[in-house]
Amino acid sequence: MKILTKIGIGRHMPPKLISDEISLLRKISGWLIHLFTASAAIAGLFTLYAIYKGDYIFAFWLMAVTIFIDSVDGTLARQVGVKIVVPRIDGTLLDNIVDYLNYVITPAFFVLVGSLMHGYFKVIAASMIVLSSAYQFTQADAKTSDHFFKGFPSYWNLVVFYLFLGETSSIFNFIVITLLTILVFIPIKYLYLTRIDNVTKSKPLRAALILATIVYGLATLVLLAQYPTKNPICIAISWGFGLLYVLVSLYRTFVPVDKNA
Repeated sequence: MKILTKIGIGRHMPPKLISDEISLLRKISGWLIHLFTASAAIAGLFTLYAIYKGDYIFAFWLMAVTIFIDSVDGTLARQVGVKIVVPRIDGTLLDNIVDYLNYVITPAFFVLVGSLMHGYFKVIAASMIVLSSAYQFTQADAKTSDHFFKGFPSYWNLVVFYLFLGETSSIFNFIVITLLTILVFIPIKYLYLTRIDNVTKSKPLRAALILATIVYGLATLVLLAQYPTKNPICIAISWGFGLLYVLVSLYRTFVPVDKNA
């Protein structure tokens, strides 16, 4: 109401009419945010098609689109309060369905039909990705109360991207996927990069982490744009951020933020 009054709307309108107008706008916004989330499933569908056609670079660009949508839709949903304005839609369920497609099925399909592995290795690896992630997604505390992921958070799209970029051997790729599958079942807390309030109480440190995440994202896009050329600076940024992510996750697993401090 304060916003409407500032821009000249509502100064001569009955309070009930203003309330109805805000309610209508929020409902429209809520539906649009759900549509935005669901649109990532369309991107996922075309990602599968690009993989099937062997257009792997375009497939990775589509994966980047789905990551962007997943990175911002939750923040938008919380700002609008979609659980209140669109109560008939379970946004968490919708998000999980879309994420399972884009973070699990799509990269598993890439493993199955791509060149990362050969023979039975690819069949076993793709199956491990699908089954372990089914377990991870259905845990009641897959996302902890203090906004961390419990167990490796099914970032399989990023995993296959780096294995593809590194042009590593079939055996190496199989070992990496096997180790990450095991980590799904080990209750280490991993950073949930769009919900970092409980990572640290320090605002400068939270700002630094957000900045590091943005720089990492840009570096990854540069690596994709310049493929097959390998940019050493962007590779260093990617590995550096990965190491930071792991170290902070391990630290917060064993040393949680003291809420009473």
